[in-house]
Amino acid sequence: MTCLSSLVSTGSLASSCLADRSLWDKLHAQPRLGSVPTFDWFFGYEEAQGLLLPLLQGARAASPLRVLDVGCGTSSLCTGLYAKCPHPVDVLGVDFSPVAVGHMNSLLEGGQGQTPLRPGHPASRLRFMQADAQNLEPVASSGSFQLVLDKGTWDAVARGGLQGAYQLLSECLRVLSPKGTLIQFSDEDPDIRLPCLEQGSQGWAVAVQELGPFRGITYFAYLVQGSH
Repeated sequence: MTCLSSLVSTGSLASSCLADRSLWDKLHAQPRLGSVPTFDWFFGYEEAQGLLLPLLQGARAASPLRVLDVGCGTSSLCTGLYAKCPHPVDVLGVDFSPVAVGHMNSLLEGGQGQTPLRPGHPASRLRFMQADAQNLEPVASSGSFQLVLDKGTWDAVARGGLQGAYQLLSECLRVLSPKGTLIQFSDEDPDIRLPCLEQGSQGWAVAVQELGPFRGITYFAYLVQGSH
């Protein structure tokens, strides 16, 4: 079984796959089953909305609320927020794979036989851009987002070494507003993740919420928040 086939069929994140952008390009270019235009590691927007919507409701001082999804891939997280969230949101999805970004921009515009996406609120916006989540300077200024989402990106980067994961965390916190929230979605046990986040997020409050189980697997939402 090839590395990419293993990723798709088992969800494993072999470290040999993760540093090679071309392998992710090949993964994102693979045909999708049936009419489903997105592919989600862990889970999608429908499973996350119960946590996200109350946060968005409570942070409506900024309108529309700016949301950044780092390592968005071809997930339904950004599109779900844009199309189904009743609150005004300005969503930016970034990924280092140009294939993933091209696919999502096509989906947004109604390509691939899909109906163009319509916002859940008239003031909502959605964009996708190619960017390295460990260096967001080209696409995001400091303190410019009220909500930053990381669904599996820390998990992938950390398999190449914690130094890269801490750089990812540092960039997420740099672009996060002082009263904003970073959420890392993961299946990693809190005994492992929390000490890393506490070390890399000094001055921020770190908490964890259990999600699921979804399809028999329990996940965790790690929240890093500024003062309110």
